[in-house]
Amino acid sequence: MPDAPDRAAVPTRDPRAEPPGGSAAKDPAGSSAGAPDCLGRALADARSPRVPALSPYVPERPFPWSGPGLPLTDRGRRRTDAAAAFGGPRRRAAAGARTDSGPGSAVTGFATVGAAPIRHDAPLDLARLLRLSLAAPAGTSGRLRPVPSAGALHPVRAHLLVGPGCSLPPGRYAYDPHTHRAHPRGPAPDGVPAGALAVLTVAASRTVAHYGHRAWPLLLLDAGHAAAALAQAGPPTADVLVCLDADGALLSAAAGLPRAPARHSEWQAAELEPPLAAVWFTPSGGSVRTIDPLSAWATRRRASAPVRAPGPPIAQPRELGRTQRLLSLLAQAPARPAGTWHPASHSEGVTGKTLTTRRSAPPDDLRRPPERELLASVLTTARTASPAGPDWTVVTGGAAPALYTASPGRPGLLLHAHGDARPTLAHWAARQTWIGTMGAVLLAHGCPDDASPAEVRISHLAAGYAIGLAQTHATALGLRSRPIGSWQQADLGAALGEVPGRDWIVHGLALGAPPAKTTTPPATRTATPLTTRTATAPTAARRATRPTPHSTEPPAPSTTARTTPPGEEERP
Repeated sequence: MPDAPDRAAVPTRDPRAEPPGGSAAKDPAGSSAGAPDCLGRALADARSPRVPALSPYVPERPFPWSGPGLPLTDRGRRRTDAAAAFGGPRRRAAAGARTDSGPGSAVTGFATVGAAPIRHDAPLDLARLLRLSLAAPAGTSGRLRPVPSAGALHPVRAHLLVGPGCSLPPGRYAYDPHTHRAHPRGPAPDGVPAGALAVLTVAASRTVAHYGHRAWPLLLLDAGHAAAALAQAGPPTADVLVCLDADGALLSAAAGLPRAPARHSEWQAAELEPPLAAVWFTPSGGSVRTIDPLSAWATRRRASAPVRAPGPPIAQPRELGRTQRLLSLLAQAPARPAGTWHPASHSEGVTGKTLTTRRSAPPDDLRRPPERELLASVLTTARTASPAGPDWTVVTGGAAPALYTASPGRPGLLLHAHGDARPTLAHWAARQTWIGTMGAVLLAHGCPDDASPAEVRISHLAAGYAIGLAQTHATALGLRSRPIGSWQQADLGAALGEVPGRDWIVHGLALGAPPAKTTTPPATRTATPLTTRTATAPTAARRATRPTPHSTEPPAPSTTARTTPPGEEERP
């Protein structure tokens, strides 16, 4: 785990703190006072081998904000009149009028915008930023995007808070990745800083239908990946800062969303969207350290409401409600409401083409071990992504399989344990047997059994964020990669003879050198137990390091979780 000085930067939550929505709000167990215990049970359940219940496929809901939206494209006309998207001449004439809308209303007018054009020559081109990060490629189903997602379900939504100096007129917007359009949701308050904020929320219904009780950690990882994709797409003319620990109530107020537990009574047409992270783009060289951007935007708390969906209300499954309340609990950060902003790092060699062509490689392309120097470089990218994130280890295959950590104070890898851990990792990762033949696997680990809500949140968000940066860096280095998000019984510390329940695998990234032009199938390797280099582990610990025996045949349907729809893989 990180040293104490690093951990001191992570906000801690008072177990007596009020849950989101006030004293009447309940945690997933139904009692506000039992929130920490409820989180512990949810964490243990997500890590257990319990198979998620089968659920029918849940189609993605239509985008809930009406109107044509502003087309974010740099093709065709360089300047586009935004008048139609802002309600036409009659609403533009209502200068100075408040434009917040009530439940079920359509998109309101923007009195302060008028006929302001979209400027693609602005210092911050949001069209390019979103195309390189969150947009679904035109003419596709939307599964394959620049940002990876568990099961390719893409639950993360972006609410854009646009100030001066951007290609969009100042105001609040909801971004539709399928159409690459920004839907106006309200004006900008006076005095907001230049640049743009992206508040990231998660709509959990399809992920929960797919992964059941294992969904909520994957939703946190997905939000971290989306933050990484946005951060890497930032232009060189802007400074990029990332916040993974701001209070959910402040994030909601800044984005113009109601507080999470009240959503179903206020906005019955909308799916609950717990906010989890934010990315801030500011002009380079600006004095941003003295500004609290979320509080500046939170002065106007409401924005246009979603469109009421036709037909009867959709019944909310019990597991979905439990997941949404748990995410709302994790979003609380009363110790540091404004959050901690960290500069985003940019790996050398990452270009726009790197971001748009990055994909999860087929398992057969990941069998060759990468060079040690390249592995050390990718490990450094992950370790330095977030100062409050998890610990990191690299598992390698090849002729001398082992576990490595970063070498303190100098480049390279430090040997931590001997032995082939890949078959054990394959068993832990929802029995995905292909992991047992990977060239290398980068692991994020930590988050003990008794972790506070703040630590659980930051461990998963930072792991997703760091793996997102590491995957892009690996792509720029010519390596193949594939994120691994689902882990059960993956107690890495116990497997290495340490105290059980203190060091769990949170996220992973399979890595491989580019396939050779002519290759032969690798020989089957007999798994060897992990042994530390510095000391001999107790007998019970040595037994724990041996990979759990399992057949190379696919597990029976009754013993394995249904991970993805046919033809899809489990990721990140």
